[in-house]
Amino acid sequence: MIRAYPARASVQPGERLVLHVATDSRRFRVHFYLWRDGFQAMHSSAWLPGERAPERGAGDDWRWPAYEFPVPAHWPTAVYIAHLEEARGRQGPSLALQSGAALFVVRAAPKTHGHRRGRGMLYKLPLATYHAYNHSGGGCYYDKPPRSSDPPGARVSLQRPGGGIGGPTWGAPDHYDAASARQTFAHWDARFIRWLARQGYAPDFCTDLDIHDDPELPLRYRLLVSVGHDEYWTAPTRDAVEDFVAGGGNVAFFAANLCWWRVHLVEQGTALVCHQGSARGAFDHWWPASGAGRPEEGLSGASYRHGGGWWDGARQTTGFVVQQPEHWVFAGTGLRRGEAFGADTWPPLAGYECDGALLDAFDRDSGQATLSAWADECGTPDSYQLLAACPLDRRWQELPPRERHLAGEGVHAATMGVYERGGTVFSAGTTDWAQVLADGRDRRVERITRNVLDRLLRH
Repeated sequence: MIRAYPARASVQPGERLVLHVATDSRRFRVHFYLWRDGFQAMHSSAWLPGERAPERGAGDDWRWPAYEFPVPAHWPTAVYIAHLEEARGRQGPSLALQSGAALFVVRAAPKTHGHRRGRGMLYKLPLATYHAYNHSGGGCYYDKPPRSSDPPGARVSLQRPGGGIGGPTWGAPDHYDAASARQTFAHWDARFIRWLARQGYAPDFCTDLDIHDDPELPLRYRLLVSVGHDEYWTAPTRDAVEDFVAGGGNVAFFAANLCWWRVHLVEQGTALVCHQGSARGAFDHWWPASGAGRPEEGLSGASYRHGGGWWDGARQTTGFVVQQPEHWVFAGTGLRRGEAFGADTWPPLAGYECDGALLDAFDRDSGQATLSAWADECGTPDSYQLLAACPLDRRWQELPPRERHLAGEGVHAATMGVYERGGTVFSAGTTDWAQVLADGRDRRVERITRNVLDRLLRH
């Protein structure tokens, strides 16, 4: 058995990557792969002496032996997988590994001329969410969470195996994809990145914690992209993204359950703390006054509390019903008002978790959705345009409580929308957009994706 984790999951060309490795093999080596349209071999290390090291708790720094590797100046910005080989034999690289692999990002080197918006697309990995569900050490935020007193909440370490690949992950398996666990790089991000590569898009890459550390990072780009399940955000990361939009930057969220929890980066950036409940409520829910008092609708226009979740088994939905077919998002799709799409895809486009704007009504005969007069009080920007909606009925396994409603009450729906507030923000309202896009059987989903990316890269 061999396992590893990076001291920091983001580096620049010319820096040194530090991997902490424990193995019962007398020697090992590391094969480095870039992920675009599949694995691209970049470098293999020499054989290195292996050392045993104990497993620790989910909230601890595991303090395993450290090995340094130079990051060549010519390595492009991308997501990289370090695949570890023991002396007893080599297996090929895989995105589904729960041991013997570690994920890291090589960021683009900053340009010396300092021009703002000089680059196109910045793709952000949700590292905080990966680690919220990372079960290495026998715990995570959802199972036997280690406690923190200052700040109060549950604490998970970034200094342990996992975090996208290379560790066990908590949660129900996906009925539609048994080959990859949710909350891993393979499940959503790898698919979207492969699609981008095949379509000729060439984004730069970062993690959410890079934006936490460098709030000006997005300012070098026209478009920030987030995909899949981007649930856990630090306040500095959110501040930076909202400032980016206010200054004219664009964001595309092909994601849901977005910005649901606030997390605090502690211990010199090596651990995350989140307070998710007590007799006095959850201090780190973004939306309620008892928490952060800062509804996530202010970021994306939508919230999980107006949507819902269906985690186990096959989902049944009506698909997304088009509200504004004349909008540029739908150009070239041929979709008409009241027409649904994404009901018969694999998986259904309304994903295992969905975000929605607050609706007063959804007429099932006409397919017309009515945005609530209270939507702005929930944080949805006045400029929000409701593009499509997928009603979530009582079969959904969670329809959360919210303002003026108990759990299950009122209209719950996944909503696709867009708003302008300096820059433009698009929100797909579903976690599983990347899976449907990669499956390729619904060309309308692909065309909408292209419309969003191309428009927001130009404007």
